[in-house]
Amino acid sequence: MKQLTLKDSFTVKGKGLHTGQFITATFLPAPAHHGYKIQRTDLEGQPIIDCVAENVGDTQRGTVLVKDGMKVSTIEHAMAALYASRIDNCLIKMDGPEMPILDGSALMFVQEIQRVGLEEQDAEKEYYIVRHKIEVKGEHGEHLLILPDEEFSVNAQIAFDSKVLASQFAVLDHVEDFAEEVASARTFVFVREIEPLLNLGLIKGGDLDNAIVIYEHELSQERYDALADQIGVPHKDARHLGYLNNKPLTWPNETARHKLLDIIGDLALVGRPIKGRVIATKPGHTINNRFAREIRKEIRRHEIQAPEYDPNKAPVMDVNRIRELLPHRYPMQLVDKIIDIHDNYIVGVKNVTSNEPFFLGHFPQEPVMPGVLLVEAMAQAGGLLVLNSVEEPEHWSTYFAKIDNVRFRHKVVPGDTLIFLVKLLAPVRRGISSMRGLIFVGENVVAEAEFTAQIVKNK
Repeated sequence: MKQLTLKDSFTVKGKGLHTGQFITATFLPAPAHHGYKIQRTDLEGQPIIDCVAENVGDTQRGTVLVKDGMKVSTIEHAMAALYASRIDNCLIKMDGPEMPILDGSALMFVQEIQRVGLEEQDAEKEYYIVRHKIEVKGEHGEHLLILPDEEFSVNAQIAFDSKVLASQFAVLDHVEDFAEEVASARTFVFVREIEPLLNLGLIKGGDLDNAIVIYEHELSQERYDALADQIGVPHKDARHLGYLNNKPLTWPNETARHKLLDIIGDLALVGRPIKGRVIATKPGHTINNRFAREIRKEIRRHEIQAPEYDPNKAPVMDVNRIRELLPHRYPMQLVDKIIDIHDNYIVGVKNVTSNEPFFLGHFPQEPVMPGVLLVEAMAQAGGLLVLNSVEEPEHWSTYFAKIDNVRFRHKVVPGDTLIFLVKLLAPVRRGISSMRGLIFVGENVVAEAEFTAQIVKNK
């Protein structure tokens, strides 16, 4: 699947939830591999900050990016809209320190994205595929974990010590449903939190049109009216507990859905689309950010992930088709099948058995596959990749001119299943191609090399 960006730019304007400033944010298309970045056009030099988990410097009442004295606050709703729309690359230009809160949800961002449309780019998406459980725990019952799954999904459960809002649950099984099921869920605040937040200089832009306000503990009418004056809302009867908003709840569990929205926005800072199921209990921006950082650590530990291999699926090329394209025969045909092939990469498989003839003379007491044959196997997969770029590939041959940066990381022994991943480093020009190959056993890279090859029509 290809990377996506916006087909055209769009602009949103409004006040910031915490600063109260009127701010303009313009979302622009960006090139492949750009990721999400925010540019502060109101600051000297118009600095740019990467939207990644390590750049989060504050999570008190929202997600705040901080770098070299530059801050951008309350980005989570915009990030959730970009991520759930499957956008990989976007530049956001802002003339202030906080993303406009709009109606307190991600709805307006999603509507604008749908209006301008998406554009496919000439680069493959770089998924992070969850292979094993990752989890983080907080000190007050917070718990986030992610499990392997074929696509991205989120389960969120919230729990508060409140008469009005106790426990709620929300689920997003398919990210395509975000626009209808999650995007319009608004942020929320308890009345008991308002005074402390105001004292901290926050929620200056909050009102009943951009946040759900939950009134759970009865106040005196005098104190209730004073608080209403502080936040600029009409006086109401202090005896009536519940939700104070002008607009009724969109769903009974709107608050849980908003927490789910926040999770997606905070995990957008992982920097890659994710294939995995998130299960969150008592999520919040602080634990969400810890979780995103932990996932990024795991990505760095396995910077290059092994391709997915399902032996039950039919191959793209079987051994007979490979024989039609390559001149190699037993015992030198070292690719058993091709399971995936695109314009710029190929994935192949070889099952290493104890009957391989080279084991008879290469460390017979402790059989190890010769490194030179690992390189040859990668080269054969690369040859199939290059031949895939020409018509009538059976009339062409591939000759390798150069091999560089060869590394052997682990020994290969009988019983191993080798997964070859070979990518073009540049487009094929005048029959010359450069490639990088990797061999995996399980999730581990066992060998790698770079190749230069030429294809010749000689049959």
